[in-house]
Amino acid sequence: MKAVRFFGHKDVRVVNDIERPVPKGDEVLLKIGGAGVCHSDLHIIDEGTVVGTVFTLGHENAGWIEEIGENVEGYKKGDAVLVYGPWGCGHCKPCQQSKENYCDHQSEQAYGGGLGLDGGMADYMLVPSSRLLVPIYDLDPVIAAPLTDAALTPYSAIKRSLPKLMADEYVVVIGVGGLGHVALQILREISGAEIIACDVTEDKLAFAKELGAAYVINSKDADAAEQIQKITGIKKAKVVLDFVGATSTIDLGTKVVSLDGDLTIVGLGGGHYQYSMNGLPFGVSMTNPYWGSRTELMEVVGLARQKKIHIEIEKHKLDEANEVYDRMRQGKIKGRAVLIP
Repeated sequence: MKAVRFFGHKDVRVVNDIERPVPKGDEVLLKIGGAGVCHSDLHIIDEGTVVGTVFTLGHENAGWIEEIGENVEGYKKGDAVLVYGPWGCGHCKPCQQSKENYCDHQSEQAYGGGLGLDGGMADYMLVPSSRLLVPIYDLDPVIAAPLTDAALTPYSAIKRSLPKLMADEYVVVIGVGGLGHVALQILREISGAEIIACDVTEDKLAFAKELGAAYVINSKDADAAEQIQKITGIKKAKVVLDFVGATSTIDLGTKVVSLDGDLTIVGLGGGHYQYSMNGLPFGVSMTNPYWGSRTELMEVVGLARQKKIHIEIEKHKLDEANEVYDRMRQGKIKGRAVLIP
């Protein structure tokens, strides 16, 4: 079968000689409908965050069950499903709470399919356990694939701050890319806070207005923080969601977050923050959440089925993987790219 394989630093190849897996036990073989392309892939490809192994890329995956192992219950051939991305041990307390993204044994194993183990940029994908599947019912797998990260990650980040996102508060979203554009929709649907969106390009700021942002600010402006504070007034923003994670965006967040607010850094931009007693308002929680739980993914599917969120996608063939990664490096992908076998 055909697959997009990672062979080492900046070495990605489309190959045609991968043997189709045969599931056994609780394993499930998925016929891939779509595999999302994510910036996290570039951290693997360009920065060497996963070394010493060869594997198929793709950690945002959806498709139809093709074959099941002898111990699988509750699923049958043809069922449309998502693959929950972070694979834990399945036995520790976080895993038992559906939080495999925070598995106690994360440091001892690969993070999941496409992140050290074979992922979904292929004709078929072997999922090691049926517990990692989430039904999508009438959703199109091509459209649904990015829900597993591009929607789940911002949903989980927002949900932890939901009690603070009241109608008399402000929330700042920095970065209107693959995750940020979904975050705006989620905020619009499940919170009452007024939304301020920041990005560095005018087209993405216009896009943010379409998606529900009440205000937009170009974060390249030297006075971006002052512009935001003119909107929020002295109280500032109760929640800041940074989907970039560069030093400049973290710095912007520290300037506009309120007392007892949340500064949540989701993006993997490699930024740094030098803590000082007076660097943050008192009571601020600075967090760096990772993905989300499987039950939260079920909730995301519910939002998508109710048509309350959607992901802007570009469709590409597996053979175009390297071209898509180049466009992603140049910031030319609007929303999410999805590879279709």
